[in-house]
Amino acid sequence: RSSDLVRVIPDDLRVPWGWSDLLVLLVAAFALLLVLTTVVAAGFRAAGVSMAEIKQSITEQGLLSIIAMALLSVCLLVYLAAQMRLRFHSQVWRTLGWRPLRTEEVPRRTAYLGLIAGGFLLSFLVSAASSLFKTKTTMPIEQFFQDRHTAILLLIMSVTLAPLLEETVFRGYIYPVAARSFGIPIGILFTGTIFGLLHSSQLGNNWPQVGLLVLVGIVFTYARSKTGTVVASYILHVSYNSFIALGVLIASRGLHHLPQLH
Repeated sequence: RSSDLVRVIPDDLRVPWGWSDLLVLLVAAFALLLVLTTVVAAGFRAAGVSMAEIKQSITEQGLLSIIAMALLSVCLLVYLAAQMRLRFHSQVWRTLGWRPLRTEEVPRRTAYLGLIAGGFLLSFLVSAASSLFKTKTTMPIEQFFQDRHTAILLLIMSVTLAPLLEETVFRGYIYPVAARSFGIPIGILFTGTIFGLLHSSQLGNNWPQVGLLVLVGIVFTYARSKTGTVVASYILHVSYNSFIALGVLIASRGLHHLPQLH
């Protein structure tokens, strides 16, 4: 009976959107990225940077990509907020899974510190495992570290806007639909897999590295599922990225000694 089905669906999975909405978001994201990349490139040309210079300069390409991705992140967050308000007439953040973190018998400070430590530990383990799968080819993401200013922008984005958008989309928007359709365990695996695969281009389709990122996505989604809130996966995500950023800063001596790609 439908009343029995409603009772077995956890409250944090009762969302008013479905697969068709996820498809619309995916199509809109790709279309917006193309438009924004074109607009940013036009802005570069207006500033005196020719298209030939953009194509020949890794630095210019990196700046263009970061600016376009930052604008895309803002646009998608605005789109989701507008959808929650105008179409579903719901509270924006709560409906997207941003509910208070309930710590039960664990002191709140201990719970938050545990998530931060968990993100750092996960990042350390993944970094250690990644070293076993080094390739001779350059991964696309490494091109962002050829210029100090580009690297700074990327690191700032990685601990601010990127986790906010990705947790809202993957754990707040995609996961409830997947878990409601396939069950929580498959929903966790599905969301984590999509998370890793959508980052594959940044890793040059290096599948061992992509596999590790899929695992990271699964851990993030499990934390969101276990606690019933995106807040948990967001803290893990920020902590995870912060550990990587800290490692980059230490290895490059404050981004003053960046590796050169040939």
